[in-house]
Amino acid sequence: MTQVGVVGYGTIGKRVADAVVAQRDMDLVGVAKTSPNFEAEAALAKGYDLYAAVPERRERFDEAGMAVAGDLDALVDSVDVIVDATPSGIGAKNKESYEAHDTPAIYQGGEDAEVADTSFNARANFEQAEDADHVRVVSCNTTGLSRLLAPLREEYGVEKARVTLVRRGGDPGQTDRGPINDIIPDPVSLPSHHGPDVKTIFPDIAIDTLGLKVPTTLMHMHSVNVTLESETDAEAVKELFAEESRLFLVPEAAGIDGAGKLKEFALDAGRSRGDIWENCIWAESIAVRGRDLYLFQAIHQESDVVPENVDAIRAITGSASKAESIATTNETIGMGLGRAFER
Repeated sequence: MTQVGVVGYGTIGKRVADAVVAQRDMDLVGVAKTSPNFEAEAALAKGYDLYAAVPERRERFDEAGMAVAGDLDALVDSVDVIVDATPSGIGAKNKESYEAHDTPAIYQGGEDAEVADTSFNARANFEQAEDADHVRVVSCNTTGLSRLLAPLREEYGVEKARVTLVRRGGDPGQTDRGPINDIIPDPVSLPSHHGPDVKTIFPDIAIDTLGLKVPTTLMHMHSVNVTLESETDAEAVKELFAEESRLFLVPEAAGIDGAGKLKEFALDAGRSRGDIWENCIWAESIAVRGRDLYLFQAIHQESDVVPENVDAIRAITGSASKAESIATTNETIGMGLGRAFER
């Protein structure tokens, strides 16, 4: 059993911790928090051992009546791998502690690519993370784009990708984020950071990305145009995507016309927190003109990187092959929104 510690128990960390617990080949040793807030209370209620991420703040947990199993060093020293799910920039600072204990670590997409030996997407480059010391799971948007581009590159070749990302202003709990009532080019110049981030997975790909930030907390939306190297048609592309376990082709008959109904569908399907791990691609949006492919896809920013973190654990510890890991992760967390429409 791979012993796993999760540092940071917020939006991503708590989801990764739950996913680790669901795995048959992993044990969650504990989670580290900086403060005794409601998320720390929730971790204890689930039976997760709690560690103080900042030793100087341990007394705050004592004052709140929360039992602490130890500090960050104790957690790092007792596991086979750390998943660092802290806010951007903190993971890079924590790296020194992980290296001091010779503990491999997985970071999130908010960190600079230089923090790790390789950036990671399970579908695209699982093997590059095998036996690495430091792996960075790319951001939610880059994860979504990598899952989409990987089968297209393999089947048709990609000459050029152009993506406009309409991004949520913040996660539901980020009350300090915005905009409140605005639409903001973010950034106003080409490219947004997503294109260069995709190139950490596919160094040879030609991609331009533009970003807009809008006042919603639901999901990100991508308007995608990919110039393929060989010709195809929309039906063939749909068939290709239907074979991908982490792509959900939203059927026209479902009546799902936006992110709000996608979230409602996920809740009705029994998904914890309404999480959507899959790319959601509107099947009727898929169009081909010559060698140009067009489509819309939605990305749930709170959850699509969660299965990638689980697969990264297996890659970094060398405990399973790509195919074995993806299949196991998909089974244990319940991947496959499209099954609801299979007859």
